[in-house]
Amino acid sequence: MDKSKIIFGNEMPASVIRKGVKNQKKFIRKFGDDRNAKYHLKAEPVPVLENLGVNNLLIDEEASSPYNFSDCSKGVKPLIVGNIRMGFGHYRISIALASAARSMGYTPYWFDLHSFQKATAGKIIKSQNELYSLGSRWSQKYKLFNKLVWEPMNSEGFRQLSYNSADQKVAELFTPVYTDLPKDIPFVGAHVYPVQGAVHAGLTNVVNAIPDNWPMALHLAEGSLHTVQTESSYLGYKALRGMDKDNILKPMTEGSLKCVGHYIDHELVVNIENDCQLRMDRRAKGGAVRYLLTIGGAGAQKEIYGDIIRYLMPEIKAGKAMLMLNTGDHIKVWEGLLKDLPELKDAVTHFDNFEDAKSFADSLLLPAGDSKEPKGIHVFYNKDIFAAVYVTNLLMRGSDVLVTKPSELAFYPVPKLFIRRVGGHEAWGAIHSAEIGDGTYECETKNSVREMLDQFQNNPEILNRMCRNIINNKEAGIYNGAYEVIKAATK
Repeated sequence: MDKSKIIFGNEMPASVIRKGVKNQKKFIRKFGDDRNAKYHLKAEPVPVLENLGVNNLLIDEEASSPYNFSDCSKGVKPLIVGNIRMGFGHYRISIALASAARSMGYTPYWFDLHSFQKATAGKIIKSQNELYSLGSRWSQKYKLFNKLVWEPMNSEGFRQLSYNSADQKVAELFTPVYTDLPKDIPFVGAHVYPVQGAVHAGLTNVVNAIPDNWPMALHLAEGSLHTVQTESSYLGYKALRGMDKDNILKPMTEGSLKCVGHYIDHELVVNIENDCQLRMDRRAKGGAVRYLLTIGGAGAQKEIYGDIIRYLMPEIKAGKAMLMLNTGDHIKVWEGLLKDLPELKDAVTHFDNFEDAKSFADSLLLPAGDSKEPKGIHVFYNKDIFAAVYVTNLLMRGSDVLVTKPSELAFYPVPKLFIRRVGGHEAWGAIHSAEIGDGTYECETKNSVREMLDQFQNNPEILNRMCRNIINNKEAGIYNGAYEVIKAATK
């Protein structure tokens, strides 16, 4: 059945189907049609994710036969983690899924459509990522563009079922890179594109780990099990809420949707009580409040982070605040901040040295009051995409406040200060976090951010309350989503 014509029993208008076909032809003209090709794969370890046992799948141009997933060492149980480079969020969710899989005895294989640049699939994803990154940066730079284009597209445009119909036609072009994957191998996807590709390729154990907290048809892949992180998201997806402006839609079918909780790394979940206690101990002893600022994959937060650093500088110099800035793989963001804030010249840089970053992260977990506790400002940058993303995960455990837009990081078990969103779909991440008490509301202006910084600096109860809420949330199973996704894929 053509999955672009009927979606959960809802028949698409002929005009929508024609638009999807036209869109597919556009990509074929631009990037070619390799649906008759058969790409074979090879697996290489990912050094940065060595502790998670991740193997990166790449196209093997010299192979004449399929990669044998059963030809692994004794006891290895393979599981595919499908993802794309679209910002950092989908990589971070993939890391959480891989971490949970590893803790449950599975060997995670990293399947990144963006990396298959020889194939039409990789070329399409690369072009889409470039557009998304540009739009994210423009949304922060140009208020009119954000108001008239970016916000409406990310909240309502991607929400429509007609958008999913068009995507399904494009996903038909992804199937050649799935040639070597056994049809029954467990496949968990952190973005809908690899999930749609898996379904079109005939895989049968496919789980679609939906990000964010705003139901959008963009994320639908009928034929997979859809998982969501919150009850409000579950209800919105079940009813396909607002996904057709003119009609009441038939709901998602029974058994196609499950609420599992937040997608969080095993290493973060098992250490929640200890890490929260260390935070509260540091506040009780008057230690510096540790802020972790993380730049997303699109590099869109430079201006607001510059203002935060400037505002916190007196507290940092007085030893009352300590700052960590992960610029990801955006060296130009750091260069721009250094130009705007000359006082950053004294910051300690941890550039392209993942082992150094790991050692620093370990030093953050010393008991409160230890003389070796880091102080001042520390900046991180890595050209390697895995390190650029994962350094934030390592630094989270020893940080007191994660300063971030309400993206995938809105669901992580660390106290959070939310700055202005990048796209309307992110708004509900902050709302959910504020409701369960592990983060602030969205601070959309410079003054509202400064106001909240003052609260964290001068009112220990704010941080302590968030820590207690995080511990209670863990007991309620709110942070168990990654484990549940793996269970669903491997039943």
